[in-house]
Parts: sequence; structure tokens; C-alpha cells
Amino acid sequence: MTVTGSTLVITAASPAPATAPAAAPAARRRAAGRAAGPYRRLFALPGTRGFTAGNLIARLPMGMFGVSAVMMIAGQRGSYALAGAVTATGLAATAVVAPLTARLIDRHGQARIAVPATLIAVLGSLSLIVCVRTGAPAWTLFASYAVTATTPNIGGMSRARWTHLLRVSPAAHHTAMSFEQAADELCFMLGPVLAAFLCGVLFPEAGTLAGAALLLTGMLVFTSCRATQPPVTAAPRRGSPLRALGPLLPLFLVTGVVFGSMEVASIAYLDFQGLGAASGLVLALQAAGSCAAGLLYGTVRARSLKACVCALAVLMTLPWVAAATGSVPALACALVLAGMATAPTMVTAMSQVHARTPEGRLNEGMTLAVTAIFAGIAVGSASAGSVVEGAGPVAAYAVPAAAALIALAIALTGRSTARPGTCRHPVRSSRGPRRARA
Repeated sequence: MTVTGSTLVITAASPAPATAPAAAPAARRRAAGRAAGPYRRLFALPGTRGFTAGNLIARLPMGMFGVSAVMMIAGQRGSYALAGAVTATGLAATAVVAPLTARLIDRHGQARIAVPATLIAVLGSLSLIVCVRTGAPAWTLFASYAVTATTPNIGGMSRARWTHLLRVSPAAHHTAMSFEQAADELCFMLGPVLAAFLCGVLFPEAGTLAGAALLLTGMLVFTSCRATQPPVTAAPRRGSPLRALGPLLPLFLVTGVVFGSMEVASIAYLDFQGLGAASGLVLALQAAGSCAAGLLYGTVRARSLKACVCALAVLMTLPWVAAATGSVPALACALVLAGMATAPTMVTAMSQVHARTPEGRLNEGMTLAVTAIFAGIAVGSASAGSVVEGAGPVAAYAVPAAAALIALAIALTGRSTARPGTCRHPVRSSRGPRRARA
């Protein structure tokens, strides 16, 4: 109410904008989204939970097949030498076949290639069971296990989906890669334990049968999620992933040496201490440390590959020092700390693979990196075994420490030390596509 001259004017309060009530829930939703953790926001994207569930189911057998094959062959044929030779043949076949399978997946799509490739691998596992069970000639075991090399790289396909969904969101992509690395560690930690339990408690073939069933089931669930599958383009694919990843592959190879030699050194050391039965639990501590570090790393800003490898080189000396004291609890703590350096290194290195691989060939690039790691694991296992025989289990811990130092030298002198770059392609989210930034 106001007075103007001799006139009394009564005015009503201005009504609130009609859009205010509608805008308030939207503001609350945006605030809630900002407050949510990075992993919660990650799995809020449509379709991500479905393909992740299939990915985890299919990835668990990756840590089961090797242990299951060794226990089955050694138990039925009484020869660990034969069992080791068969599994080594499978690794060698995987090094040749896996990149070719990945190239076909990039060219024709995940569902079209991954399902038949998985069926072939499952048939190879079933053939191995039959050949072992019926006393077939030894060469049939080698042939059957070599067929399993067609198993698609499920981790690479899952990372390719995240890359397709998060092209202009480097922070979310970093979180997704950290989750994938943590999933790797979790599955390779639980897989051997589950395989040993099934083969030991039920029957020798149980581990291989369960692994084949999980692989096929998980792959069918994963490939049924078509909405998140990276599109296949008819454009010609230029560039060679092998050439583009040249500076990185030696780093992956040496990192594999760290993994393989650490495992053999720890098993030998615990056996020397009379604790061979506990070797699985102690090794699981390293994987648990890596898994936890991977999940934590996904919530912070990505570091440069040089910084991650430097931390790896420092922490990989701790198990050697702890083993020299003769204390198993000290070794267990050292393995946890050493494991915490592996996930950030692998996450950052895989981000470099994503940044360097030519467009449309990401599965092939990821598989080349994984193949280099597997080759390094084989070299590291053999090297640590030779040192154990010649100088004892404590000295064997010098192998992963030396390999980590070599990895640091490669990172310092090579072209693989850049911080993960910003993606330059569209990203799909629950709010629709976003424009790429120039």
C-alpha cells in the first residue's frame, strides 16, 4: 500500500514466477548429481550396469582357466611338466590369435564376432576335458587348449564401450578405466581361488566346466546390451595400432615381468617358509591392494605415467626388503603396498593406449597391450624361477624390483610419459549427446 498525493493506491505483491516450482526440482537434481560419487554418476548412464554385469561374469574365468587346466591335467596324467607345457602353449596361441580376433571385432562389431569366438573357445575347453578324461594322446591336449585362444578380450571390449560413451568427459573416462583395472584385479584374485576350490572339493574337471559356463553366460549378457556397443563404420581404417603403440609396448612387457616374477618369488618364498598352502591368500593381498588403489585412483585427478611408474619402482623394492627380514607378516604388508602402485600405473598406461590407437581400432590396440603383458608375465615367471633355483627365493624378489626400474627408465626416456589427454569426440550421457570441444 502506497500514498501518491491525495490518492491511496493498494498494490498486491508480485506473484512468484510460474517456472520457480518446476525449476526447484531440477536444481535439486543437479545438486544431487554433483554430490554423488564418481562411480555412482558413472553407472547412472543408461545401459552401463547391464554390460558391466556381463563383463564381470565373463571376466572371472580369465583367472580360472590356467589353474583349472594345471590341476586337471596334473591330477589325471600325473605330470606338472605336461600341464605347464599345455598352458604355455595356450599363452603362445593367445599372443597370435587374440590381436586377430580383436581386429575382427573392431571391423564387424562386438556381438557379431565375440559370440562365435567364445563358442569356439568353450568347445576347446570341453574338448580338453574329454581328451584328459579319456586318456587321449598328449598332442590332443595341446591342440584343444590352443583352440581356447579365440577367447575375446572382454576387458578390452568393456573399455572400448566406456571410451565410446565418455568421449568428451576425461574425468569420467579416467574413473571408468580405474574401475576396469580394479575389476581385473578382483577377478584375477578370486578366479584362482574359485578354480582351486572347485577342482579340489568337487572333481578335477569342475574348474574348467564352471569357467566355460561363466564365460559363455557373461559374453551373452554383455553382447545383448547393444545400445552401448561402439558403432562400426564403413570408413577405411588408417594407421597401425602396432606402430602407434610402439613406445608403450615395451613398458607393458616389462610391467608383465613385474607381475609374473612377483608371483613366482612369493610362492617360492612361502613354500620355503613352510607356508605353501597360504600362498594364495598372501598373493591375494597384493591384488586386494591394487584393487583398492584402483578404485581410489578413479576418484582423484589422473597423474602422469612417469609419476605412476616412479611410484611403482619405489614400492616394488619393499617385498625384497621384507623378504630379507624373514618376516611373513612384513612381506604381506609389503605386497599390499606394492600392489597399490600397479593399478594406477595400468590405468594411466591404458589411457595412453586409448589416446594413441587409431580411430576404429581400439579393441586391437587394447589387445596388443594385454598380449605384451602376458608375454612379460611368461618371461618374469621363467626368470624368477631360475633365480629361485640358483640363488634362493629372497634373491628372486630382485627380479620384479629390477623390472620396475627398467620400466621407469623406459618411461623417463621414451615417448610414453604424457598425462592422459582430453578426448575430442562426442560423449553420450543421460542428458543426451554433448558437442565436442574444439
